[in-house]
Amino acid sequence: MSHLFGSIGGTIFAILGLFALGAYLANSRAGRLGMVAMVTTVLGQALFLVIGGISTFATPAIGRAYLEGTKAVMQVEFPSAMMLTFLAGILLALVGNVLLGLAIWRSGTLPRWAGIIWIVSAVMFYVLGVVLGQATTGASLVTQPIASLLIVASGGWIAFGALRCPYVETVGAGARPRVR
Repeated sequence: MSHLFGSIGGTIFAILGLFALGAYLANSRAGRLGMVAMVTTVLGQALFLVIGGISTFATPAIGRAYLEGTKAVMQVEFPSAMMLTFLAGILLALVGNVLLGLAIWRSGTLPRWAGIIWIVSAVMFYVLGVVLGQATTGASLVTQPIASLLIVASGGWIAFGALRCPYVETVGAGARPRVR
């Protein structure tokens, strides 16, 4: 249950938050970049739902079968497409989050340094946490929870900034946004 709510639930909330951030950025100076970044990041997060579903439902069943004496269950191999899905999710989430950080920086309405923290947390989480962890120990590294705290802090700062400047209006075709 904790994996269901923690991993899958967290990913769903992340996707909803990404839609909200993309919608906010749409009318900012970084509107196009924000939308591309949002779509890219949501695609990466959606691919993580596949992996989350497997680890939430299949892995416990395999463990129970093993503990009940079915030793052959440990010979189960997932298709290589699962690893490709995982790698594509990491790549899309990393690139999308870096682009989101840049869009936040360029938006003109959100706290600029929150965008930098967003980028740093994405690199820490995916490169120094997931990729390096899998390559060295086969598990997550301490950089992942630290990066998670940074992304929460950055997201809170962004939300506070959006509340302070909630409305952005585009004035004429190609004109810079005007904040009300």
